Amino acid sequence: MKYYIITYGCQMNFSDSERIAAVLEKIGYSLASKIDVADLIVVNMCSVRQSAVDRVFGLGQKFKKLKSKKSKLKTVLTGCVLKKDRKKFKKIFDTIWDIKNEASFFKVLPKYQNNFRAYVPISNGCNKFCTYCVVPYTRGPEIYRPVKEILKEVKNLIKKEFKEIWLLGQNVNSYKSSFNRSINFPKLLKMIQGIPGNFWIRFMSPNPKDFSNELIDVMAKSKKVAKYLNLPVQSGDNKILKKMNRPYTVKQYKDLVKKIREKIPEINLSTDVIVGFPGETKKQFENTVKLFKQIKFNMAYIAKYSPRPGTAAFQMKDNVSIKEKKLREKILKEILKKYA
Repeated sequence: MKYYIITYGCQMNFSDSERIAAVLEKIGYSLASKIDVADLIVVNMCSVRQSAVDRVFGLGQKFKKLKSKKSKLKTVLTGCVLKKDRKKFKKIFDTIWDIKNEASFFKVLPKYQNNFRAYVPISNGCNKFCTYCVVPYTRGPEIYRPVKEILKEVKNLIKKEFKEIWLLGQNVNSYKSSFNRSINFPKLLKMIQGIPGNFWIRFMSPNPKDFSNELIDVMAKSKKVAKYLNLPVQSGDNKILKKMNRPYTVKQYKDLVKKIREKIPEINLSTDVIVGFPGETKKQFENTVKLFKQIKFNMAYIAKYSPRPGTAAFQMKDNVSIKEKKLREKILKEILKKYA
């Protein structure tokens, strides 16, 4: 029996797929070289953008064609799946597998996709409820993996000579040990960097609101924490940030960046930003342009806003044209070219 996994979305989804592969191999499946020869197809989906959901719906015809040749073929859907989408997906998939907040799932030793970089989830779910995001509805509230479990996985990776350890969480720096609340994210970082071996530590994605002075100090002093940071800003305008339910102001973000750069001068800083959020005026977008010029990001992941059913922002009027969104994306990319 052979399996084939299709993964869409973020690093967390890719990490989940590595564990799914391990579970399947434990019960006797082996990896198919291509989708056409698989007996089981697992789609690990992302619901963050409507385009990603549409892509999964588009697999329906492909599955129908494959099942006409192999009647016993089974298809499974997992990942970030909204309840409202389940009825539609049931027409395409034989099973919808819900793994959100399953603590036992993270005890599975993954089948890593390469022998250099490894993703280690330290938390799952989100409590922030940004108005454009479906994660709190698909993955549920934040849960944190036990420290012992995280350290055991990292030690195993270092023994296998992995060089890059990525700590993952929807709000990775809000980590608190479930058994010892005094162990927060900076303390976890210190515990991991204390493990003997030659490796780098990276993490994503942190929330600016939870980025403490303690975390900055740990990053500055550590020889193992990579001098790279993705710090999502999403917008350079306070009114838009409030509409997004992002819990900080532009000034607070800039002050944070200043502190980080003072303590870690060699830091490479990237960000995430959304252009064309509902109601974003040209003047408000200019505030994002201004922020880009001031911060001088080394890299940025720029998303054109698209309405996503199931989010609070879906109730807002999407009144920025796609043409204008593309123009705003282009303007930010041109600024980025000067500093990237």
